[in-house]
Amino acid sequence: MPTGTLLIIDDEARLRQLLARVLELEGYTLLQAPDAHRGLDVLGQHAADILVIICDVKLPDANGVELLPRLKAQAPDAEVILLTAFGTIPDGVQAMKSGAFDYLTKGQFEQQFIVVVERAAEKARLRRRVRELESRLGQQHRFETMIGVSEALRRTQDLARQVAPTDATVLLEGPTGAGKELFAQAIHQASGRRGKAFVAVNCSAFPRELLESELFGYRKGAFTGALTDKKGLLEEANGGTLFLDEIGELELNVQAKFLRVLELQQFTKLGDTKPTSVNVRLVAATNRNLKQEAAEGRFRPDLYYRLSVFTIQVPSLRERPADVGPLADFFLQHFAARLSKRLPGLAPECLAALQAYPWPGNVRELKNVLERAAILAPANEPLAADYLPDEFQALAAGKSLPPSATDESLRGLEARHIGRLMQELAGNKPEVARRLGIGLTTLYRKLQEYGVES
Repeated sequence: MPTGTLLIIDDEARLRQLLARVLELEGYTLLQAPDAHRGLDVLGQHAADILVIICDVKLPDANGVELLPRLKAQAPDAEVILLTAFGTIPDGVQAMKSGAFDYLTKGQFEQQFIVVVERAAEKARLRRRVRELESRLGQQHRFETMIGVSEALRRTQDLARQVAPTDATVLLEGPTGAGKELFAQAIHQASGRRGKAFVAVNCSAFPRELLESELFGYRKGAFTGALTDKKGLLEEANGGTLFLDEIGELELNVQAKFLRVLELQQFTKLGDTKPTSVNVRLVAATNRNLKQEAAEGRFRPDLYYRLSVFTIQVPSLRERPADVGPLADFFLQHFAARLSKRLPGLAPECLAALQAYPWPGNVRELKNVLERAAILAPANEPLAADYLPDEFQALAAGKSLPPSATDESLRGLEARHIGRLMQELAGNKPEVARRLGIGLTTLYRKLQEYGVES
């Protein structure tokens, strides 16, 4: 049965009571007012609860169509249904233009009235649900919700907070799995664009021949298979923020088009002859040294200098060891809740092993390790090192890691992490790429570069 609060504003007491009786039988709670003045008073007291306002067009102290903007201003999530004794097409058109959900003529709406009210109430419920989810999403992606106590994290947050309210292009540099997308989302949520879209694109996740059409869109007939016009991700992000992860994977011709976006906020779709204008803020991320790549001709220098207006180094987990404990505890409780399992925390030797490990895969690797441990560990006991992978058990036992595991270079750390995932996942490359947060083509390149058996 439907539930919710409705408000009826009508000077005919008998009609108000009739409608109230009918709607109460449907499960609604009814509030009533005989004129616009008292209707606005009631609305002011109950705006957060009211789903639908049913308002007469001809009130003693106002015209319902003219009153409509004030009703919507006080209760933006509520829907308004206007009632009139003598409906006209111009009035109905004006009412709908002003934001009315529907415009009904008294005496002719008995059959459709309940249906219209329920449709309006459902639309209001959906709007509130969307607003609530957006609010939760915004709360999740705030700087304040980032987990960690290290000085390295605090310095990075301070820089990101300072640039967030501006429209400056931001380049996030740091190793894979360090949390660059989390910083990009927090920058978006702290900006004036937070009410608009945040569109994230992993440039290595698309085949190179498809990435251009996905980013910029195309016109019908631009190429074989282009049967309709397609809006690109740039247009989807219009008014908001476009996050390009692994931007170093862009081909040089696509880089040239992005340079035009940054300079003019314009681009040309495939198969089009006219430019399309957008208003987009760009946040990019890379685990490469783009300055060096630009010097060696693998990345456009002019695009690099436009991207690096404000560069932020996102620290690896090795650079913030004080954050390992809080992050591990957070992930453990997160996965325990998903498994409906109580895990009181980390045993001392387990925490010591986690803190001693060099974390080549950064925060993403820590998350994966804790997910596996939460599945294996028995409920109602602190997490023991026995449920961590072998290298952690060795550390917990006071043993040294093998020579390959003590290579502290970024190359050595990354190679070891990829090798361990390849072994753990039995060579399932798509799953390894997903765990690493990189595209399949990037994984193949790294396997070849590091000589990891595939």
